[in-house]
Amino acid sequence: MISKQIPSTMRLDDIDPAIAWQAWEPSQEEPWDLRRAALLHRRSGFAATAEQLQATMALKPDEIVSKMVRGEPIPSFEAGSFETDSAELGKSVLATSDMKQLASWWLHRMLSTPTPLIEKMTLFWHGHFATGAEKVLDVELMHTQNRLLRENALGNFRNLAQGIAKDPAMLIYLDSVTNRKAHANENFARELMELFCLGEGNYTETDVQQLAKCFTGWEIRRKQFRFNLGQHDDSMKTILGQPPIESGEAAIDCVLASPHMPKFIVRKLFRFFVTEDAEPTDAFLAPLADRFAKTNYSIASVVQMILGSRLMLSGWSIGRKVRSPVELAVGWMRTLKCSTNLGFLSDRLKTIGQAVLYPPNVKGWEGGRAWINSSTLVGRANLIYELIQNETTRFDRVKFQEFATKNGVSDSTQLSNWFAKQFFADELNAAEKENIASSFTTSLDRWASQTMIYLASRPKIHLS
Repeated sequence: MISKQIPSTMRLDDIDPAIAWQAWEPSQEEPWDLRRAALLHRRSGFAATAEQLQATMALKPDEIVSKMVRGEPIPSFEAGSFETDSAELGKSVLATSDMKQLASWWLHRMLSTPTPLIEKMTLFWHGHFATGAEKVLDVELMHTQNRLLRENALGNFRNLAQGIAKDPAMLIYLDSVTNRKAHANENFARELMELFCLGEGNYTETDVQQLAKCFTGWEIRRKQFRFNLGQHDDSMKTILGQPPIESGEAAIDCVLASPHMPKFIVRKLFRFFVTEDAEPTDAFLAPLADRFAKTNYSIASVVQMILGSRLMLSGWSIGRKVRSPVELAVGWMRTLKCSTNLGFLSDRLKTIGQAVLYPPNVKGWEGGRAWINSSTLVGRANLIYELIQNETTRFDRVKFQEFATKNGVSDSTQLSNWFAKQFFADELNAAEKENIASSFTTSLDRWASQTMIYLASRPKIHLS
């Protein structure tokens, strides 16, 4: 009998994809425990509180994953009036025309949402269909695109691709507004194939030229998409060897019909949820790509397969992802029920490489080990230090020392163990525990914050 366990030391190339993508089920050898529940929340969202983890463990793993992809509130979190309040706050932000306020609004959603997987996927698509506010400039247009990504975050990829092609912010960012039949602009056509749907090497320059003609006359009028028939090239075009088509909508469907598309999208989802350190073969990803194609490009179906898989929940994936700056900061804050000045948080995230609404280029953020260098390592630790020291910061509405006491934590050793179980991928080692026990005692007025600052300096805080 072939073992269905996946040892944490096994190379990805040696894992049978038929086993990797099976739905994981608890067993005596692999129980549904706090470690796996914490992993699921780290990967599907931005970590979780102790109460949320306990409530998660009361459900079966397939039940909690199903709730997440259906957009239902995570355990112990009441949705309440969150969406209504967020919409009202969004209106206030639009009235300011301040892009920094819009970034703060989105960070507030990440911190407070009862459906973190949707917000996590909105962040994923923001990096995938990367659009930068340094060029778009208009707060309303960036807000509109953000809503589009969220509404389709776990929906149908065809609808998302068709929607983003007509999104005013995208039209500006990739110069589609200057795409005229007398001189077709190829920027969006090229990125649609290379970065959004197919990947390098899976199209020709002729395909780019033909595709660009399909989008001529796509422009903006009064901040809305407008089709200008007079500027549209209505000739028949041939793309990727498929039957001739004429319109931009039909052209997008041609691109999506390429056999390379499902493989390209599930590879990016694999990197986002599982690991960037190992490069899977097409054969390894085939079960995901097949699911994507057979469900008519359902994003939710693939995400559910990944999150509930043996590869994810057996424990193989633990510690194999580097937290992005947003995942580090927002996850740390959600774990500790933290609130702070979000303009301050947005500024600090920019200094360590992830300013929301400002991806570095059309390729988005590279991710993985690219997040880490000598400068950002210091900046990440300093971010936690500054959050604790900031006068506006509260933890469940109180200062950190009082928050620790409220949670039954009375010394540095208890605090480090309590926090590490929820937030760290790997347990503290003996040397770290000894250092904490000997350095931070209950006699210090600020033992809790000093312990947390020490934990923020540990390399393992960066791993998910």
